[in-house]
Amino acid sequence: MRISMLVLPAVLFLAPGAARADSVADFYRGKQLQFFIRAAPGGNYDLYTRLLARHIVRHVPGNPSAVPVNMPGGGGLTALLHTENVAPHDGTAFTMITQTQPMDQALGIDKSKVDVRTMNWIGNMSDENLFIVTRKDSPTKTLDDARHRVTTLAATGAGGSESSLVPIANQVIGTKFKNVFGYRSSPEFNLAMERGEVDGRLTTNLRLLFASKPGGAANFHIIFQTGMKTDKEYPEVPLLREQGKTDNDRLVLDFISRVMSLARPVATNSNVPPERVEAMRRAFDATMKDPQFLAEANQLQFQISPWTGEELQETVREIIDSPPAVLDQIRKAIH
Repeated sequence: MRISMLVLPAVLFLAPGAARADSVADFYRGKQLQFFIRAAPGGNYDLYTRLLARHIVRHVPGNPSAVPVNMPGGGGLTALLHTENVAPHDGTAFTMITQTQPMDQALGIDKSKVDVRTMNWIGNMSDENLFIVTRKDSPTKTLDDARHRVTTLAATGAGGSESSLVPIANQVIGTKFKNVFGYRSSPEFNLAMERGEVDGRLTTNLRLLFASKPGGAANFHIIFQTGMKTDKEYPEVPLLREQGKTDNDRLVLDFISRVMSLARPVATNSNVPPERVEAMRRAFDATMKDPQFLAEANQLQFQISPWTGEELQETVREIIDSPPAVLDQIRKAIH
């Protein structure tokens, strides 16, 4: 009798957690996760998202299936709006959001009108640096060249990272980059460079870009990189945040560098049951350590340097809630 009295409270104590786990598994069993991709097939956003979708299902309770859905348009706004405004808010809809989206919201220039603080952030696959590169025959071969001539860059649309980074670089460090909008994906960027329609492009994956042409890196010039620290593989490439000459310059460049470190942020929409958000975050964490996932990422030459969903959620909130004085400086730099 004494043993029964001791065991019963423990069972009661464990039951709610076990019930929640069973409930999550029951929900996802037989379900299909949808990953809405902000770009056309073949680019970095597409390939990273498909890689995640292939592997994360093994770590989700109930083992659902997954399907990637390409929704290019508006520099990522089409996929974001569909995820938040159309897709079910039940933990089955996901998208990789443009890293500048939180900044655009903070600055009041966001065209989506989606408060991304209310979305549930699952994790950041990588915080790799963003590079501006030009083709081999472009007269812009160095950062100094970019300060003295107009250098055209392939760009997606108003929601793309080019829309924020380029005007800030032009205003703060004196470059003369010019975005040429209307391209939908990395392959289209590359084709535009080959045709001579533009001088260059932005990219987070130099390895993949270099592999796109015989001769590799010899086909390109790396103008500068944006991130919180220099990429260990490219220590000689100028780091944007080190180019500021005044305190205000450094304030602006540090802000944009932090924003750009959100290279591959994945979110589901708002008002998803908390236990499903928790399950997807833990599935994401497990995927980032999965040997099969890492082997395929290495084969694709993808950098994986993940953040947890909790870290990502807090960073997004901090960017949007930045002090007004900082945001005023950013607005002046952009405009």
